[in-house]
Amino acid sequence: MNMKRNRILQSMAGAALGFGLLAGAQTPAAPADAPAPAAQAPAAAPAAPAAAPTWSVGPMDISGFIDGYYSYNFNTPSNAANGQTNDLYNFNDKTDQFSLSAAKLTLNHDPDPIGAHVDLLYGRTNTFVNASTPNSGGEGNYIEQAFLSLKPTKAKGFEFDFGKFVTSAGAEVIESKDNWNYSRSLLFAWAIPYFHFGARTSMPVSKTETIGFQVVNGWNNVTKFNGGATIGLTSALVKPKYSWFVNYYVGPENPNTTTGYRNLIDSTLLLTPTSKFSAYINYDYGQNRDALKAQEDTKLNHWQGVAFAARGQISGKSALAGRYEYFKDPNGFETGTAQHLQEFTGTYEYKWVEGLLARLEYRRDWSNTPSFHKNDGASVNAQSTMTAGFVAFFGPKR
Repeated sequence: MNMKRNRILQSMAGAALGFGLLAGAQTPAAPADAPAPAAQAPAAAPAAPAAAPTWSVGPMDISGFIDGYYSYNFNTPSNAANGQTNDLYNFNDKTDQFSLSAAKLTLNHDPDPIGAHVDLLYGRTNTFVNASTPNSGGEGNYIEQAFLSLKPTKAKGFEFDFGKFVTSAGAEVIESKDNWNYSRSLLFAWAIPYFHFGARTSMPVSKTETIGFQVVNGWNNVTKFNGGATIGLTSALVKPKYSWFVNYYVGPENPNTTTGYRNLIDSTLLLTPTSKFSAYINYDYGQNRDALKAQEDTKLNHWQGVAFAARGQISGKSALAGRYEYFKDPNGFETGTAQHLQEFTGTYEYKWVEGLLARLEYRRDWSNTPSFHKNDGASVNAQSTMTAGFVAFFGPKR
């Protein structure tokens, strides 16, 4: 199995590098000579077919990235203590070593009116994203997203998607290059889902607001174990100086029963006062009612948290970002320990050249209980990490 996974990774990396070399070797066509006078013009030759857009094969646009990092944990947790990881992290959790966070290859065709999108993902990120997928444990499923789209030309912007797609909740996304910080927040790791399988729609209702409706199998699964559907409602209000995103998910998430519902309210206010400074406030509240009636266990578990983040552009190539958040998990439903968590992250970003991004990050997490491993197994109330992340990416230039 290890050899099989290595071959899959080698094939994905080889394909990505091969497409990159081919597109990098392409040069713009030389400008045509000025036309000869009409009396001397030769017979017109058949028009040459238009060149395919860079980073495209047929109707599919190709993009992707490779994301690697080195993380150092000042607690120096051993492999025997916790697998040598940064506690409560996701994606970039391996510490005191160089690690591959993700290698991704994307095939996309925007709906016109039919479209398709496929994301192939490998690495530690994929293990987290697909950890709950039945019979794979995150190791045998390399699909982050795969969905078909329909956008009728006369439907005033209405779009319908069906398949596997990332959640609408959260202020951050799975791809580190599209976030302000390299590591993901506590809210992204513990308060919300990663993906859904089912159907979703979006429809502009004004020049600034788009709403959506989703019917999905639940949180982080393709196959549902209880037969109940989860409903999602989304709203995106986009103004020149601010944007407000609200998402609500509700449905049965307890295994083998449709009794006991899970609710999630997610809200992000994004402030964009200038082209060089942005900030956001992200709030999440979730609850899940147990459904073990035979054991008289119908307890209501709940969790909530808030994150504040800001990003300033220092120059054309460099930026600074900071994030603070507070996460309350009084029942230990999400993190496994009843606790109140806080974290602060500071990130310096530098764009070396187009398509190559580097980030240097300091992060401090702390809790009201000993939730972090130190050395060979001692538990302490806090951990500090330093991380250097590098992302090389490519894609269409439009």
